[in-house]
Amino acid sequence: MYMGLVQGVATIERAERLPGRTALTLRLADELLTDLYIGASVAVEGVCLSVTAMDGNLIGFDVTKGTLDTTNLGTLARDRVNVERSAKLGDEIGGHLMAGHVSGVARIVDMDIRSDHMWIKLRVPMPWAKYIFTHGFLAVNGASLTVAKAEGDVFTINLIPETIRQTTFGLYEVGDEVNFEVEQQTVVLVETIERTIEAVSARLGSIAAAPCA
Repeated sequence: MYMGLVQGVATIERAERLPGRTALTLRLADELLTDLYIGASVAVEGVCLSVTAMDGNLIGFDVTKGTLDTTNLGTLARDRVNVERSAKLGDEIGGHLMAGHVSGVARIVDMDIRSDHMWIKLRVPMPWAKYIFTHGFLAVNGASLTVAKAEGDVFTINLIPETIRQTTFGLYEVGDEVNFEVEQQTVVLVETIERTIEAVSARLGSIAAAPCA
Protein backbone atom coordinates (compact mmCIF):
# COMPACT_ATOMS: atom_id res chain seq x y z
CA MET A 1 0.00 0.00 0.00
CA TYR A 2 1.03 3.60 -0.62
CA MET A 3 -0.15 7.03 0.47
CA GLY A 4 0.49 9.07 -2.67
CA LEU A 5 3.33 11.02 -1.08
CA VAL A 6 6.05 11.06 -3.74
CA GLN A 7 9.37 10.68 -1.90
CA GLY A 8 11.70 11.45 -4.76
CA VAL A 9 12.37 11.53 -8.47
CA ALA A 10 14.52 8.68 -9.79
CA THR A 11 16.54 8.60 -12.99
CA ILE A 12 15.99 5.82 -15.53
CA GLU A 13 19.44 4.40 -16.21
CA ARG A 14 18.42 1.49 -18.43
CA ALA A 15 15.27 0.05 -20.00
CA GLU A 16 16.10 -3.28 -21.63
CA ARG A 17 13.39 -4.81 -23.80
CA LEU A 18 13.12 -8.55 -23.19
CA PRO A 19 10.55 -11.15 -24.30
CA GLY A 20 7.31 -10.29 -22.51
CA ARG A 21 8.83 -7.68 -20.21
CA THR A 22 11.18 -4.74 -19.79
CA ALA A 23 14.04 -4.79 -17.29
CA LEU A 24 13.99 -1.30 -15.80
CA THR A 25 16.94 0.06 -13.83
CA LEU A 26 16.50 3.22 -11.74
CA ARG A 27 19.03 5.28 -9.82
CA LEU A 28 17.51 6.03 -6.42
CA ALA A 29 18.61 8.67 -3.92
CA ASP A 30 20.42 7.39 -0.81
CA GLU A 31 17.50 8.21 1.48
CA LEU A 32 15.23 5.83 -0.48
CA LEU A 33 17.55 2.83 -0.01
CA THR A 34 17.06 2.32 3.74
CA ASP A 35 15.90 -1.27 4.41
CA LEU A 36 15.23 -1.82 0.71
CA TYR A 37 15.49 -5.49 -0.30
CA ILE A 38 14.88 -7.84 -3.21
CA GLY A 39 11.12 -8.34 -3.51
CA ALA A 40 10.20 -5.05 -1.83
CA SER A 41 7.39 -3.02 -3.38
CA VAL A 42 8.09 0.42 -4.84
CA ALA A 43 5.65 2.70 -6.66
CA VAL A 44 7.14 4.02 -9.92
CA GLU A 45 4.91 6.68 -11.51
CA GLY A 46 2.17 5.21 -9.32
CA VAL A 47 2.73 1.64 -10.56
CA CYS A 48 3.48 -0.97 -7.90
CA LEU A 49 6.69 -2.81 -8.92
CA SER A 50 8.86 -5.36 -7.11
CA VAL A 51 12.60 -4.94 -6.69
CA THR A 52 14.43 -7.61 -8.70
CA ALA A 53 18.05 -6.42 -8.49
CA MET A 54 20.21 -4.12 -6.36
CA ASP A 55 23.64 -2.70 -7.09
CA GLY A 56 24.34 0.29 -4.87
CA ASN A 57 21.96 3.05 -5.94
CA LEU A 58 20.95 1.12 -9.07
CA ILE A 59 17.69 -0.70 -8.44
CA GLY A 60 16.16 -3.13 -10.93
CA PHE A 61 12.50 -3.89 -11.68
CA ASP A 62 10.75 -6.16 -14.18
CA VAL A 63 7.80 -4.53 -15.95
CA THR A 64 5.50 -7.04 -17.65
CA LYS A 65 3.93 -6.50 -21.07
CA GLY A 66 0.51 -6.11 -19.43
CA THR A 67 1.79 -3.28 -17.27
CA LEU A 68 3.52 -1.65 -20.24
CA ASP A 69 0.29 -1.81 -22.24
CA THR A 70 -1.92 -0.27 -19.54
CA THR A 71 0.35 2.42 -18.06
CA ASN A 72 2.66 5.15 -19.33
CA LEU A 73 5.81 3.15 -18.46
CA GLY A 74 5.97 1.82 -22.01
CA THR A 75 5.74 5.26 -23.63
CA LEU A 76 7.80 7.51 -21.35
CA ALA A 77 9.63 10.20 -23.32
CA ARG A 78 11.83 11.30 -20.43
CA ASP A 79 14.32 9.75 -18.02
CA ARG A 80 12.85 10.69 -14.63
CA VAL A 81 9.99 9.09 -12.68
CA ASN A 82 8.15 9.60 -9.38
CA VAL A 83 9.05 7.09 -6.66
CA GLU A 84 7.43 6.14 -3.36
CA ARG A 85 8.44 3.35 -1.00
CA SER A 86 5.58 1.22 0.35
CA ALA A 87 3.95 2.43 3.56
CA LYS A 88 4.76 0.86 6.91
CA LEU A 89 2.29 0.07 9.68
CA GLY A 90 1.99 3.14 11.89
CA ASP A 91 3.04 5.68 9.24
CA GLU A 92 1.08 8.92 9.16
CA ILE A 93 -1.49 8.94 6.34
CA GLY A 94 -0.69 12.24 4.67
CA GLY A 95 -2.37 11.52 1.33
CA HIS A 96 -4.85 8.68 0.79
CA LEU A 97 -4.47 4.91 0.69
CA MET A 98 -3.44 3.60 -2.73
CA ALA A 99 -2.73 0.11 -4.06
CA GLY A 100 -0.40 1.05 -6.90
CA HIS A 101 -2.81 -0.69 -9.31
CA VAL A 102 -3.19 1.92 -12.04
CA SER A 103 -6.76 2.37 -13.30
CA GLY A 104 -5.66 3.70 -16.67
CA VAL A 105 -3.86 6.41 -18.58
CA ALA A 106 -5.13 9.99 -18.83
CA ARG A 107 -4.06 12.56 -21.42
CA ILE A 108 -3.10 16.12 -20.55
CA VAL A 109 -5.39 18.44 -22.53
CA ASP A 110 -4.36 21.77 -21.00
CA MET A 111 -2.01 23.03 -18.30
CA ASP A 112 -0.39 26.06 -16.69
CA ILE A 113 2.50 25.42 -14.31
CA ARG A 114 4.37 28.67 -14.84
CA SER A 115 2.01 31.19 -13.24
CA ASP A 116 1.06 31.71 -9.58
CA HIS A 117 -2.01 29.50 -10.11
CA MET A 118 -0.71 26.12 -11.34
CA TRP A 119 -3.09 23.52 -12.73
CA ILE A 120 -3.35 20.58 -15.12
CA LYS A 121 -6.44 19.37 -17.03
CA LEU A 122 -6.64 15.66 -17.81
CA ARG A 123 -9.01 13.58 -19.95
CA VAL A 124 -9.74 10.08 -18.65
CA PRO A 125 -11.36 7.14 -20.45
CA MET A 126 -15.13 7.44 -19.98
CA PRO A 127 -15.62 4.19 -18.03
CA TRP A 128 -13.55 5.75 -15.22
CA ALA A 129 -15.03 9.26 -15.29
CA LYS A 130 -17.98 8.24 -13.09
CA TYR A 131 -15.60 7.59 -10.19
CA ILE A 132 -14.04 11.08 -10.24
CA PHE A 133 -15.74 13.86 -8.30
CA THR A 134 -14.95 17.48 -7.47
CA HIS A 135 -13.02 17.53 -4.17
CA GLY A 136 -12.49 13.77 -4.36
CA PHE A 137 -9.13 12.03 -4.10
CA LEU A 138 -7.22 10.92 -7.17
CA ALA A 139 -3.71 9.56 -7.67
CA VAL A 140 -1.85 10.95 -10.69
CA ASN A 141 1.57 9.46 -11.43
CA GLY A 142 1.64 8.24 -7.85
CA ALA A 143 0.81 11.61 -6.25
CA SER A 144 -2.28 11.91 -4.07
CA LEU A 145 -4.20 14.95 -5.31
CA THR A 146 -7.60 16.57 -4.82
CA VAL A 147 -9.82 17.08 -7.85
CA ALA A 148 -10.53 20.80 -8.21
CA LYS A 149 -13.18 20.36 -10.92
CA ALA A 150 -14.75 17.43 -12.78
CA GLU A 151 -16.57 18.05 -16.06
CA GLY A 152 -17.59 14.92 -17.96
CA ASP A 153 -14.39 13.05 -18.77
CA VAL A 154 -12.12 16.04 -18.06
CA PHE A 155 -10.90 16.91 -14.60
CA THR A 156 -8.65 19.63 -13.22
CA ILE A 157 -6.04 19.33 -10.48
CA ASN A 158 -4.38 22.31 -8.84
CA LEU A 159 -0.72 22.13 -7.90
CA ILE A 160 1.51 23.96 -5.45
CA PRO A 161 5.18 24.82 -6.11
CA GLU A 162 6.35 22.12 -3.68
CA THR A 163 4.49 19.44 -5.65
CA ILE A 164 6.15 20.65 -8.86
CA ARG A 165 9.55 20.58 -7.13
CA GLN A 166 9.16 17.09 -5.66
CA THR A 167 7.62 15.33 -8.69
CA THR A 168 7.85 14.94 -12.46
CA PHE A 169 4.83 17.19 -13.18
CA GLY A 170 7.07 20.03 -14.27
CA LEU A 171 8.40 17.87 -17.11
CA TYR A 172 5.06 17.27 -18.80
CA GLU A 173 3.46 19.00 -21.77
CA VAL A 174 -0.01 19.06 -23.32
CA GLY A 175 -0.62 15.74 -25.08
CA ASP A 176 1.47 13.67 -22.67
CA GLU A 177 -0.02 10.71 -20.83
CA VAL A 178 -0.06 10.13 -17.08
CA ASN A 179 -1.12 7.22 -14.90
CA PHE A 180 -4.15 7.60 -12.68
CA GLU A 181 -5.65 5.48 -9.91
CA VAL A 182 -9.17 6.15 -8.66
CA GLU A 183 -9.92 5.79 -4.97
CA GLN A 184 -11.08 2.24 -4.28
CA GLN A 185 -13.67 3.27 -1.70
CA THR A 186 -15.28 5.53 -4.29
CA VAL A 187 -15.38 2.66 -6.80
CA VAL A 188 -17.06 0.37 -4.28
CA LEU A 189 -19.59 3.05 -3.30
CA VAL A 190 -20.53 3.96 -6.89
CA GLU A 191 -20.85 0.34 -8.00
CA THR A 192 -22.89 -0.63 -4.93
CA ILE A 193 -25.33 2.22 -5.60
CA GLU A 194 -25.57 1.25 -9.29
CA ARG A 195 -26.30 -2.40 -8.46
CA THR A 196 -28.89 -1.37 -5.88
CA ILE A 197 -30.67 0.89 -8.37
CA GLU A 198 -30.61 -1.86 -11.02
CA ALA A 199 -32.04 -4.40 -8.56
CA VAL A 200 -34.82 -2.04 -7.43
CA SER A 201 -35.65 -1.13 -11.06
CA ALA A 202 -35.81 -4.79 -12.03
CA ARG A 203 -38.05 -5.56 -9.07
CA LEU A 204 -40.39 -2.68 -9.87
CA GLY A 205 -40.44 -3.76 -13.51
CA SER A 206 -41.44 -7.31 -12.59
CA ILE A 207 -44.20 -6.03 -10.31
CA ALA A 208 -45.57 -3.75 -13.04
CA ALA A 209 -45.54 -6.60 -15.54
CA ALA A 210 -47.32 -9.05 -13.25
CA PRO A 211 -50.93 -9.82 -14.33
CA CYS A 212 -53.74 -8.61 -12.14
CA ALA A 213 -55.43 -11.28 -10.01
